[in-house]
Amino acid sequence: MDPKLRFYNHFTESVAGLDELVQQLPSVANVAGERQEAIDHILAGIGKLLIEVADAADFTPSYDRKQYSVAIKEVQDKLNDTIAKITPRSRFQFRRTNTPHVDMGAPENDPRLNPGSLSRKNTMPADASLPEAPKEDTLGELPTNIKNYNEEMARPSTSTLRKPSFSAAKHIGISNHKGLHIILPSSAARATASGSLTDLSGCIVDMSIPTATGGAPFPGLALQNIAKSFIVAGRVNGPVHITGVSDSVLVIVARQVRIHECTNVDIYLHCATHPIIEDCTGMRFAPLPAVYTTEADQAIENQWDQVDDFKWLKADHSPNWAILPEEERLSNELWTKVVPGAPGVSVDESLKKLGIPH
Repeated sequence: MDPKLRFYNHFTESVAGLDELVQQLPSVANVAGERQEAIDHILAGIGKLLIEVADAADFTPSYDRKQYSVAIKEVQDKLNDTIAKITPRSRFQFRRTNTPHVDMGAPENDPRLNPGSLSRKNTMPADASLPEAPKEDTLGELPTNIKNYNEEMARPSTSTLRKPSFSAAKHIGISNHKGLHIILPSSAARATASGSLTDLSGCIVDMSIPTATGGAPFPGLALQNIAKSFIVAGRVNGPVHITGVSDSVLVIVARQVRIHECTNVDIYLHCATHPIIEDCTGMRFAPLPAVYTTEADQAIENQWDQVDDFKWLKADHSPNWAILPEEERLSNELWTKVVPGAPGVSVDESLKKLGIPH
């Protein structure tokens, strides 16, 4: 069978399966983490499908890949909407009671003057009985462990800085955000079973902390539909698939990197194999900055400048990529002071300092 048709059938079947799982989500019992496990399973399926679409770029036309991306986004949106609908609001709250106030600072109420008694002064009539607790004071339904981290990050706030813990998830999927500075804390190390960044614009995302040495690197990572953003993708033990990124800066440590349909992107890279580009223009590469380099990285040959352009078959150098001149590379001060964010500094200001857009 033609590989293009075979992949189309596989993709259609996979999307239908994920869509069915999303529809069944409300009926999954919300006990013992069953519902959260079902959500994680769907997120893992979405991440896997993103990587498969990127892998199929060798034999699928650009139009088909765009249609695949739209279909995946629809599944992601359905999942987010379903989670929002089935997550109950917490009714747990504290209420004031009508018990009289006792001034414990007054001598007559000092319990030290009458051991075993809270107060020397009787504040309740002898024939009074304890009031019945009002029904509304009973403990309501406690918050569940289901967390929609994308919805949480999208909530309006006076600050654009977000630090989602991902402590209740097994997979990291950040999607559909604009103008946010997202920094993953160390607690997200438990959620790096797979990762994806999709549909971001004007954002700064730093995933270096949970994937650093001593943390948990991603086994694979997909970046798709990202514009005018600064992404520190962290460490990936396997492949990174980058599709549809424009006017951005990426920082990546990976075993393999494949880049499709990207324009005007600077990549600071440590890669154990030749990076591959296809249908790209204006790509510039530089070695991983010292601030992110470890002893383990130094032991592996970095092939950041051995780029293979699959759409340039001539013997001379491809015009679609170049080495980023040293004088145009970001300074150590920008890596250490701007990328982590600072109080009172907007994302737009930080992006401008980081040279975005070019």
